[in-house]
Amino acid sequence: MLPVAQLYVRDVPLLPRPAQSDADLLQVLWCPFDHPEHPKTALFWRSAATVTKPLATPPEPSAIRFETYLPEPCLLTPEPVTEYPNYLELSQELQEQLGDLSQWQAGAGPALDSSYRIAPHERYVDMLSTAPGWKTGGWTRWGLSDPIPRRCPECGCEAEPLLTIATTEWASGGESWAPEEEQTHPTPILPGNPPANFTMIDIASGYDLQLHTCPVSPNHPHIDLIQ
Repeated sequence: MLPVAQLYVRDVPLLPRPAQSDADLLQVLWCPFDHPEHPKTALFWRSAATVTKPLATPPEPSAIRFETYLPEPCLLTPEPVTEYPNYLELSQELQEQLGDLSQWQAGAGPALDSSYRIAPHERYVDMLSTAPGWKTGGWTRWGLSDPIPRRCPECGCEAEPLLTIATTEWASGGESWAPEEEQTHPTPILPGNPPANFTMIDIASGYDLQLHTCPVSPNHPHIDLIQ
């Protein structure tokens, strides 16, 4: 198993974690082979105080399925953002309002990009809906399929987003979701495609691997979802 992410509650205060527990460190690992179509993930909650001899260099396996399953080491700069549900998860009434050009003109005025005049709801999809990149919590991103139930395999309740492992940090077509840190101190782009892929991983040719957990019990199996 390879380390993919290590998150401390002190850095990500809103990180969903087990209730009534001193666990304040989430470690995410995966097997660098397809099971059957993406790496199999494992979650471990620990108390940071018990980690007395951290490894300076994460171990690497003797074999992997693809080079893009071996993450490039990166440091996190957590940033809180506000996002909204995927367009397909909204009610019919809200979808109609977002498709009404006059509603956008009233709010944005001359600032409304002319490229959105034919399909005004795309502005919501691009600028306001689910944020791209690695994130904890938030709303589920959809792309390969319409929204589908994400039921806990143990109790059947609706699982909630825990962590999104993304191929890129923001869309290549613009920088509206570029992190504040990148806008003030840009990180040199590593070679390869697509852009803003600082970890150098690739999920299903550019998609995301989203981990959902049961809100009833952290001991229930989590769900992997590629979108």
